[in-house]
Amino acid sequence: MGGRAVSFDVVILGLGYVGLPLAHQAVRAGLSVAGFDVQPDVVAALANGRSHVDDLSDADIGQMLAGGFTPTTDETLIADARNAVICVPTPLSEGDGPDLRAVTGAAAAIGRNLRTGMLVVLESTTYPGTTDEVVRPLLEQESGLVAGFDFHLAFSPERIDPGNEQFGPSNTPKVVGGYTPACTERAAVFYERFVDTVVRTRGTREAETAKLLENTYRHVNIALVNEMARFCHELGIDLWDVIHAASTKPFGFQAFYPGPGVGGHCIPIDPNYLSHNVRSKLGYPFRFVELAQEINTTMPAYVARRAQNLLNSDGQAVHGATILLLGVTYKPDIADQRESPATALARHLVALGANVIFHDPLVPQWMVPRADDLEGTVTSADLVILVQNHRAYDADHLARLAKRFFDTRGATTIPDAHRL
Repeated sequence: MGGRAVSFDVVILGLGYVGLPLAHQAVRAGLSVAGFDVQPDVVAALANGRSHVDDLSDADIGQMLAGGFTPTTDETLIADARNAVICVPTPLSEGDGPDLRAVTGAAAAIGRNLRTGMLVVLESTTYPGTTDEVVRPLLEQESGLVAGFDFHLAFSPERIDPGNEQFGPSNTPKVVGGYTPACTERAAVFYERFVDTVVRTRGTREAETAKLLENTYRHVNIALVNEMARFCHELGIDLWDVIHAASTKPFGFQAFYPGPGVGGHCIPIDPNYLSHNVRSKLGYPFRFVELAQEINTTMPAYVARRAQNLLNSDGQAVHGATILLLGVTYKPDIADQRESPATALARHLVALGANVIFHDPLVPQWMVPRADDLEGTVTSADLVILVQNHRAYDADHLARLAKRFFDTRGATTIPDAHRL
Protein backbone atom coordinates (compact mmCIF):
# COMPACT_ATOMS: atom_id res chain seq x y z
CA MET A 1 0.00 0.00 0.00
CA GLY A 2 2.93 2.34 0.66
CA GLY A 3 3.84 2.51 -3.05
CA ARG A 4 0.34 3.28 -4.32
CA ALA A 5 -0.08 6.51 -6.32
CA VAL A 6 -2.05 9.35 -4.79
CA SER A 7 -4.77 10.53 -7.16
CA PHE A 8 -7.14 12.51 -4.89
CA ASP A 9 -6.52 15.51 -2.68
CA VAL A 10 -9.36 14.36 -0.44
CA VAL A 11 -11.89 11.58 0.01
CA ILE A 12 -15.06 12.59 1.84
CA LEU A 13 -16.89 9.80 3.64
CA GLY A 14 -20.64 10.43 3.83
CA LEU A 15 -22.34 12.32 1.00
CA GLY A 16 -25.26 13.89 2.83
CA TYR A 17 -26.11 17.41 4.00
CA VAL A 18 -22.55 17.95 5.31
CA GLY A 19 -20.29 15.90 3.07
CA LEU A 20 -21.75 16.84 -0.31
CA PRO A 21 -21.55 20.67 0.14
CA LEU A 22 -18.00 20.20 1.47
CA ALA A 23 -17.12 18.14 -1.62
CA HIS A 24 -18.72 20.79 -3.84
CA GLN A 25 -16.64 23.57 -2.30
CA ALA A 26 -13.44 21.54 -2.54
CA VAL A 27 -14.04 20.78 -6.23
CA ARG A 28 -14.77 24.45 -6.90
CA ALA A 29 -11.42 25.33 -5.29
CA GLY A 30 -9.65 23.00 -7.72
CA LEU A 31 -9.10 19.99 -5.46
CA SER A 32 -9.44 16.46 -6.80
CA VAL A 33 -12.23 14.89 -4.73
CA ALA A 34 -13.59 11.39 -4.20
CA GLY A 35 -16.84 10.86 -2.32
CA PHE A 36 -17.43 7.58 -0.49
CA ASP A 37 -20.86 6.45 0.71
CA VAL A 38 -22.20 3.08 1.80
CA GLN A 39 -25.56 3.71 0.08
CA PRO A 40 -25.33 2.52 -3.55
CA ASP A 41 -28.46 4.45 -4.57
CA VAL A 42 -26.96 7.75 -3.33
CA VAL A 43 -23.72 7.12 -5.20
CA ALA A 44 -25.56 6.04 -8.38
CA ALA A 45 -27.76 9.15 -8.32
CA LEU A 46 -24.74 11.44 -7.89
CA ALA A 47 -22.87 9.64 -10.67
CA ASN A 48 -25.90 10.41 -12.88
CA GLY A 49 -25.87 14.08 -11.87
CA ARG A 50 -28.81 14.00 -9.47
CA SER A 51 -28.66 15.89 -6.15
CA HIS A 52 -30.45 14.79 -2.97
CA VAL A 53 -29.65 17.81 -0.75
CA ASP A 54 -31.40 21.18 -0.73
CA ASP A 55 -28.40 23.45 -1.20
CA LEU A 56 -27.06 21.77 -4.34
CA SER A 57 -28.89 21.50 -7.66
CA ASP A 58 -28.49 18.82 -10.31
CA ALA A 59 -26.49 21.41 -12.27
CA ASP A 60 -24.11 21.76 -9.31
CA ILE A 61 -23.56 18.00 -9.27
CA GLY A 62 -22.96 18.08 -13.03
CA GLN A 63 -20.28 20.73 -12.53
CA MET A 64 -18.69 18.64 -9.76
CA LEU A 65 -18.54 15.60 -12.04
CA ALA A 66 -17.05 17.73 -14.81
CA GLY A 67 -14.45 18.87 -12.28
CA GLY A 68 -13.41 15.30 -11.61
CA PHE A 69 -15.59 14.46 -8.60
CA THR A 70 -15.70 10.67 -8.17
CA PRO A 71 -18.60 9.23 -6.11
CA THR A 72 -17.94 5.64 -5.08
CA THR A 73 -18.87 2.74 -2.82
CA ASP A 74 -15.37 1.29 -3.18
CA GLU A 75 -13.48 1.90 0.06
CA THR A 76 -10.12 1.04 -1.53
CA LEU A 77 -10.19 4.48 -3.21
CA ILE A 78 -9.52 5.92 0.27
CA ALA A 79 -5.92 4.76 -0.14
CA ASP A 80 -5.63 7.03 -3.18
CA ALA A 81 -6.25 10.23 -1.17
CA ARG A 82 -3.94 12.52 0.79
CA ASN A 83 -6.75 13.52 3.17
CA ALA A 84 -9.87 11.74 4.45
CA VAL A 85 -12.80 13.59 6.00
CA ILE A 86 -15.58 11.79 7.89
CA CYS A 87 -18.99 13.47 7.43
CA VAL A 88 -21.35 10.64 8.41
CA PRO A 89 -24.53 11.05 10.52
CA THR A 90 -24.53 10.66 14.30
CA PRO A 91 -28.19 10.23 15.28
CA LEU A 92 -29.33 9.99 18.87
CA SER A 93 -29.14 6.48 20.30
CA GLU A 94 -31.02 5.00 23.23
CA GLY A 95 -29.92 6.80 26.38
CA ASP A 96 -29.32 10.19 24.68
CA GLY A 97 -25.78 9.49 23.52
CA PRO A 98 -24.76 9.61 19.86
CA ASP A 99 -25.08 6.50 17.72
CA LEU A 100 -21.49 6.20 16.53
CA ARG A 101 -21.91 3.16 14.29
CA ALA A 102 -21.51 5.19 11.10
CA VAL A 103 -18.43 6.93 12.55
CA THR A 104 -16.79 3.66 13.60
CA GLY A 105 -17.63 2.12 10.23
CA ALA A 106 -16.03 5.05 8.41
CA ALA A 107 -12.98 5.04 10.70
CA ALA A 108 -12.48 1.31 10.17
CA ALA A 109 -12.74 1.75 6.39
CA ILE A 110 -10.10 4.50 6.51
CA GLY A 111 -7.93 2.40 8.83
CA ARG A 112 -7.92 -0.48 6.34
CA ASN A 113 -6.66 1.91 3.66
CA LEU A 114 -4.58 4.34 5.72
CA ARG A 115 -1.22 5.41 4.34
CA THR A 116 1.72 7.08 6.04
CA GLY A 117 1.40 10.86 5.91
CA MET A 118 -2.39 10.98 5.47
CA LEU A 119 -4.64 13.40 7.34
CA VAL A 120 -7.88 12.06 8.83
CA VAL A 121 -10.51 14.56 10.00
CA LEU A 122 -13.75 13.81 11.83
CA GLU A 123 -16.51 16.37 11.13
CA SER A 124 -19.50 14.44 12.49
CA THR A 125 -20.95 16.04 15.63
CA THR A 126 -20.31 14.00 18.74
CA TYR A 127 -19.27 14.16 22.39
CA PRO A 128 -15.86 15.45 23.54
CA GLY A 129 -13.23 12.74 23.36
CA THR A 130 -14.63 10.80 20.39
CA THR A 131 -11.76 11.64 18.04
CA ASP A 132 -9.12 10.51 20.53
CA GLU A 133 -10.97 7.70 22.33
CA VAL A 134 -12.99 6.10 19.50
CA VAL A 135 -11.61 7.10 16.09
CA ARG A 136 -7.87 7.07 16.88
CA PRO A 137 -7.75 3.51 18.31
CA LEU A 138 -9.71 2.17 15.33
CA LEU A 139 -7.40 3.85 12.83
CA GLU A 140 -4.32 2.58 14.65
CA GLN A 141 -5.63 -0.98 15.08
CA GLU A 142 -6.70 -1.35 11.46
CA SER A 143 -3.57 0.22 9.95
CA GLY A 144 -0.77 -0.54 12.39
CA LEU A 145 0.18 3.15 12.11
CA VAL A 146 0.45 5.66 14.98
CA ALA A 147 -1.52 8.93 15.12
CA GLY A 148 0.61 12.05 15.41
CA PHE A 149 3.64 10.12 14.14
CA ASP A 150 2.69 8.13 11.03
CA PHE A 151 -0.50 10.02 10.17
CA HIS A 152 -2.33 13.20 11.19
CA LEU A 153 -5.67 13.25 13.04
CA ALA A 154 -8.01 16.17 13.75
CA PHE A 155 -11.59 17.18 14.50
CA SER A 156 -13.32 20.00 12.63
CA PRO A 157 -17.00 20.54 13.44
CA GLU A 158 -19.34 20.89 10.49
CA ARG A 159 -21.17 24.21 10.32
CA ILE A 160 -23.43 23.57 7.35
CA ASP A 161 -26.66 25.58 7.61
CA PRO A 162 -29.09 24.29 4.96
CA GLY A 163 -30.90 27.09 3.14
CA ASN A 164 -28.53 29.83 4.35
CA GLU A 165 -27.88 32.04 1.33
CA GLN A 166 -25.33 34.24 3.12
CA PHE A 167 -22.98 31.71 4.71
CA GLY A 168 -21.77 28.49 3.08
CA PRO A 169 -18.73 26.20 3.34
CA SER A 170 -16.26 28.79 1.98
CA ASN A 171 -17.09 31.86 4.09
CA THR A 172 -18.10 30.18 7.37
CA PRO A 173 -15.00 30.08 9.63
CA LYS A 174 -13.68 26.52 10.07
CA VAL A 175 -12.67 25.37 13.54
CA VAL A 176 -9.92 22.74 13.67
CA GLY A 177 -8.32 20.92 16.58
CA GLY A 178 -5.65 18.27 16.12
CA TYR A 179 -4.45 15.30 18.14
CA THR A 180 -1.06 17.09 18.24
CA PRO A 181 -0.12 20.70 17.36
CA ALA A 182 1.36 19.37 14.11
CA CYS A 183 -1.96 17.63 13.34
CA THR A 184 -3.79 20.93 13.95
CA GLU A 185 -1.47 22.71 11.55
CA ARG A 186 -1.79 20.05 8.87
CA ALA A 187 -5.61 20.21 9.09
CA ALA A 188 -5.56 24.01 9.00
CA VAL A 189 -3.39 24.04 5.88
CA PHE A 190 -5.77 21.56 4.21
CA TYR A 191 -8.92 23.58 4.94
CA GLU A 192 -7.26 26.88 4.01
CA ARG A 193 -7.22 25.62 0.43
CA PHE A 194 -10.99 26.15 0.16
CA VAL A 195 -12.20 27.94 3.32
CA ASP A 196 -11.60 31.67 3.89
CA THR A 197 -10.94 31.55 7.65
CA VAL A 198 -9.55 28.71 9.79
CA VAL A 199 -9.69 28.89 13.59
CA ARG A 200 -7.26 26.68 15.49
CA THR A 201 -8.15 25.24 18.93
CA ARG A 202 -5.89 23.69 21.56
CA GLY A 203 -6.91 20.15 20.66
CA THR A 204 -9.63 17.80 19.48
CA ARG A 205 -11.76 18.07 22.65
CA GLU A 206 -11.93 21.86 22.42
CA ALA A 207 -13.04 21.65 18.79
CA GLU A 208 -15.63 18.97 19.63
CA THR A 209 -17.00 21.01 22.55
CA ALA A 210 -17.11 24.24 20.53
CA LYS A 211 -19.71 22.69 18.23
CA LEU A 212 -21.79 21.54 21.18
CA LEU A 213 -21.58 24.97 22.83
CA GLU A 214 -22.83 26.66 19.64
CA ASN A 215 -25.91 24.46 19.50
CA THR A 216 -26.51 24.41 23.26
CA TYR A 217 -26.52 28.21 23.22
CA ARG A 218 -29.29 28.20 20.63
CA HIS A 219 -31.16 25.34 22.31
CA VAL A 220 -31.27 27.12 25.69
CA ASN A 221 -32.29 30.50 24.24
CA ILE A 222 -35.03 28.98 22.08
CA ALA A 223 -36.33 27.20 25.19
CA LEU A 224 -36.32 30.54 27.02
CA VAL A 225 -38.60 32.21 24.48
CA ASN A 226 -40.75 29.08 24.15
CA GLU A 227 -41.41 29.17 27.87
CA MET A 228 -42.09 32.91 27.67
CA ALA A 229 -44.57 32.25 24.84
CA ARG A 230 -46.69 30.16 27.19
CA PHE A 231 -47.01 32.64 30.02
CA CYS A 232 -47.17 35.70 27.72
CA HIS A 233 -50.22 34.12 26.08
CA GLU A 234 -51.85 33.59 29.49
CA LEU A 235 -51.02 37.18 30.49
CA GLY A 236 -52.28 38.69 27.22
CA ILE A 237 -48.80 39.91 26.20
CA ASP A 238 -47.72 39.87 22.54
CA LEU A 239 -44.31 38.17 22.78
CA TRP A 240 -43.50 38.90 19.14
CA ASP A 241 -43.89 42.62 19.87
CA VAL A 242 -41.76 42.20 22.99
CA ILE A 243 -38.96 40.54 21.00
CA HIS A 244 -39.14 43.26 18.34
CA ALA A 245 -38.83 45.95 21.03
CA ALA A 246 -35.95 44.21 22.79
CA SER A 247 -34.16 43.76 19.46
CA THR A 248 -33.80 47.52 19.06
CA LYS A 249 -31.11 47.47 21.76
CA PRO A 250 -27.84 47.67 19.79
CA PHE A 251 -25.83 45.66 22.34
CA GLY A 252 -26.28 42.86 24.86
CA PHE A 253 -29.29 41.19 23.18
CA GLN A 254 -29.77 38.67 20.39
CA ALA A 255 -33.26 37.80 19.22
CA PHE A 256 -34.52 34.22 19.42
CA TYR A 257 -38.07 33.29 18.46
CA PRO A 258 -40.59 30.77 19.78
CA GLY A 259 -42.06 28.06 17.60
CA PRO A 260 -43.91 24.73 17.57
CA GLY A 261 -40.74 22.88 18.61
CA VAL A 262 -37.18 22.49 17.37
CA GLY A 263 -36.03 20.43 14.42
CA GLY A 264 -33.07 19.44 12.31
CA HIS A 265 -30.06 17.56 13.60
CA CYS A 266 -28.35 20.28 15.58
CA ILE A 267 -30.74 21.77 18.13
CA PRO A 268 -32.87 18.85 19.34
CA ILE A 269 -30.00 16.34 19.31
CA ASP A 270 -26.48 17.74 19.65
CA PRO A 271 -26.79 19.32 23.13
CA ASN A 272 -27.86 15.90 24.44
CA TYR A 273 -24.43 14.54 23.51
CA LEU A 274 -22.84 16.98 25.94
CA SER A 275 -25.44 16.34 28.61
CA HIS A 276 -25.00 12.58 28.21
CA ASN A 277 -21.20 12.94 28.34
CA VAL A 278 -21.35 15.01 31.54
CA ARG A 279 -23.71 12.52 33.21
CA SER A 280 -21.74 9.43 32.18
CA LYS A 281 -18.28 10.80 32.98
CA LEU A 282 -18.91 13.15 35.89
CA GLY A 283 -22.09 11.72 37.39
CA TYR A 284 -24.19 14.88 37.50
CA PRO A 285 -26.66 16.54 35.08
CA PHE A 286 -26.09 19.43 32.70
CA ARG A 287 -29.22 21.10 34.02
CA PHE A 288 -29.57 23.89 31.47
CA VAL A 289 -29.59 21.41 28.57
CA GLU A 290 -32.00 19.02 30.27
CA LEU A 291 -34.42 21.84 31.12
CA ALA A 292 -34.21 23.23 27.58
CA GLN A 293 -34.89 19.77 26.19
CA GLU A 294 -37.91 19.38 28.44
CA ILE A 295 -39.39 22.71 27.33
CA ASN A 296 -38.66 22.38 23.61
CA THR A 297 -39.88 18.79 23.28
CA THR A 298 -43.25 19.67 24.86
CA MET A 299 -43.96 22.51 22.41
CA PRO A 300 -45.82 20.34 19.85
CA ALA A 301 -48.18 19.15 22.62
CA TYR A 302 -48.63 22.77 23.74
CA VAL A 303 -49.48 23.85 20.17
CA ALA A 304 -52.00 20.97 19.92
CA ARG A 305 -53.66 22.14 23.17
CA ARG A 306 -53.83 25.71 21.88
CA ALA A 307 -55.42 24.39 18.67
CA GLN A 308 -57.98 22.46 20.72
CA ASN A 309 -58.77 25.58 22.75
CA LEU A 310 -59.22 27.71 19.61
CA LEU A 311 -61.85 25.29 18.34
CA ASN A 312 -63.48 24.93 21.77
CA SER A 313 -63.85 28.70 22.12
CA ASP A 314 -66.08 28.61 19.03
CA GLY A 315 -68.03 25.63 20.30
CA GLN A 316 -66.39 23.13 17.97
CA ALA A 317 -64.85 19.84 19.08
CA VAL A 318 -61.36 18.98 17.92
CA HIS A 319 -62.64 15.43 17.36
CA GLY A 320 -63.72 15.28 13.72
CA ALA A 321 -62.43 18.78 12.91
CA THR A 322 -60.31 19.23 9.78
CA ILE A 323 -56.96 20.78 10.65
CA LEU A 324 -54.57 21.87 7.92
CA LEU A 325 -50.84 22.06 8.73
CA LEU A 326 -48.90 24.47 6.54
CA GLY A 327 -45.19 23.66 6.19
CA VAL A 328 -43.85 20.44 7.69
CA THR A 329 -40.07 20.84 7.23
CA TYR A 330 -37.78 21.85 10.08
CA LYS A 331 -36.56 25.05 8.37
CA PRO A 332 -38.23 27.44 5.94
CA ASP A 333 -37.60 27.01 2.22
CA ILE A 334 -35.81 23.66 2.42
CA ALA A 335 -37.23 20.13 2.01
CA ASP A 336 -35.39 18.63 5.01
CA GLN A 337 -37.81 17.08 7.51
CA ARG A 338 -35.28 15.71 10.04
CA GLU A 339 -36.70 15.95 13.58
CA SER A 340 -39.39 18.38 12.38
CA PRO A 341 -41.81 19.34 15.17
CA ALA A 342 -44.62 19.02 12.62
CA THR A 343 -44.41 15.23 13.02
CA ALA A 344 -45.08 15.29 16.76
CA LEU A 345 -47.76 17.97 16.31
CA ALA A 346 -49.61 15.87 13.72
CA ARG A 347 -49.50 12.84 16.02
CA HIS A 348 -50.94 14.84 18.93
CA LEU A 349 -53.78 16.21 16.77
CA VAL A 350 -54.59 12.79 15.32
CA ALA A 351 -54.67 11.38 18.86
CA LEU A 352 -57.25 14.07 19.71
CA GLY A 353 -59.43 12.79 16.88
CA ALA A 354 -58.74 15.54 14.35
CA ASN A 355 -58.76 14.95 10.61
CA VAL A 356 -55.24 16.23 9.86
CA ILE A 357 -54.07 17.18 6.36
CA PHE A 358 -50.98 19.08 5.24
CA HIS A 359 -49.61 21.35 2.56
CA ASP A 360 -45.96 22.01 1.84
CA PRO A 361 -44.62 23.26 -1.49
CA LEU A 362 -41.42 21.25 -0.96
CA VAL A 363 -42.85 17.96 0.34
CA PRO A 364 -44.93 15.82 -2.05
CA GLN A 365 -45.82 13.09 0.48
CA TRP A 366 -45.96 12.96 4.26
CA MET A 367 -47.56 11.06 7.16
CA VAL A 368 -51.06 12.54 6.57
CA PRO A 369 -52.94 13.28 3.30
CA ARG A 370 -51.71 16.19 1.18
CA ALA A 371 -53.90 19.12 0.17
CA ASP A 372 -53.15 20.09 -3.43
CA ASP A 373 -55.54 23.07 -3.60
CA LEU A 374 -53.91 25.42 -1.07
CA GLU A 375 -56.40 28.30 -1.00
CA GLY A 376 -59.44 26.03 -1.31
CA THR A 377 -58.31 23.86 1.59
CA VAL A 378 -57.37 26.89 3.72
CA THR A 379 -60.89 28.23 3.20
CA SER A 380 -62.66 24.97 4.01
CA ALA A 381 -60.55 23.71 6.94
CA ASP A 382 -61.85 24.24 10.46
CA LEU A 383 -58.40 25.34 11.60
CA VAL A 384 -55.21 26.20 9.73
CA ILE A 385 -51.88 26.04 11.59
CA LEU A 386 -48.83 27.71 10.10
CA VAL A 387 -46.10 25.32 11.29
CA GLN A 388 -43.32 26.46 8.93
CA ASN A 389 -43.37 29.78 7.13
CA HIS A 390 -42.07 29.03 3.64
CA ARG A 391 -41.46 31.95 1.28
CA ALA A 392 -44.26 30.60 -0.94
CA TYR A 393 -46.84 31.41 1.77
CA ASP A 394 -48.49 34.82 2.13
CA ALA A 395 -49.45 34.34 5.76
CA ASP A 396 -51.75 37.36 6.04
CA HIS A 397 -53.59 36.45 2.83
CA LEU A 398 -54.09 32.86 3.98
CA ALA A 399 -55.18 34.01 7.43
CA ARG A 400 -57.88 36.17 5.84
CA LEU A 401 -59.18 33.18 3.89
CA ALA A 402 -59.22 30.82 6.88
CA LYS A 403 -62.03 30.29 9.39
CA ARG A 404 -59.38 30.13 12.10
CA PHE A 405 -55.65 30.66 11.60
CA PHE A 406 -53.04 29.76 14.21
CA ASP A 407 -49.62 31.26 13.43
CA THR A 408 -46.78 29.53 15.32
CA ARG A 409 -44.07 31.58 13.55
CA GLY A 410 -45.10 35.19 14.12
CA ALA A 411 -45.51 35.72 10.36
CA THR A 412 -48.95 37.37 10.42
CA THR A 413 -49.79 41.01 11.11
CA ILE A 414 -53.60 40.97 10.94
CA PRO A 415 -55.62 40.91 14.17
CA ASP A 416 -57.78 37.95 13.03
CA ALA A 417 -54.81 35.57 13.21
CA HIS A 418 -53.97 33.85 16.48
CA ARG A 419 -50.23 33.91 17.20
CA LEU A 420 -48.20 31.62 19.43
